[in-house]
Amino acid sequence: MNRKYLIDTDTLVFLSRGKFCIQDKMNQVGLANCLLPEISLAELYLGIYKGRGQESFVSFLEENFKVLPISSSLRTFAKTRAYLEQNGIRLEDLDIFIAAIALDMDYTLVTHNTRHFSRIPGLKIEDWVQE
Repeated sequence: MNRKYLIDTDTLVFLSRGKFCIQDKMNQVGLANCLLPEISLAELYLGIYKGRGQESFVSFLEENFKVLPISSSLRTFAKTRAYLEQNGIRLEDLDIFIAAIALDMDYTLVTHNTRHFSRIPGLKIEDWVQE
């Protein structure tokens, strides 16, 4: 079975800018194995409305990648957030939702923000940014 990857918003931004060979890595693992959390699309749309993004890129993503909803990960979100709060760890809710999807689906989260996400127990993380 091929490993599946959930692509975080920061990695999608690098992809949109043609940086760090993200497209090469996606091609290497297979585009069908790269999935997007709908939260990342919302964050990219926010960037568009703030004048910092391209709607054509988001449309491309929606047409060419499978987008995973948050609805099936609500319980994992709540459990993860409660754990983090009980341990004095603050993370943005949107990031916790992204992590919850990866945890529920047993996917590897691809993000350059490894320090941030590494505080979530059990989350598999890879950083595809080649600086």
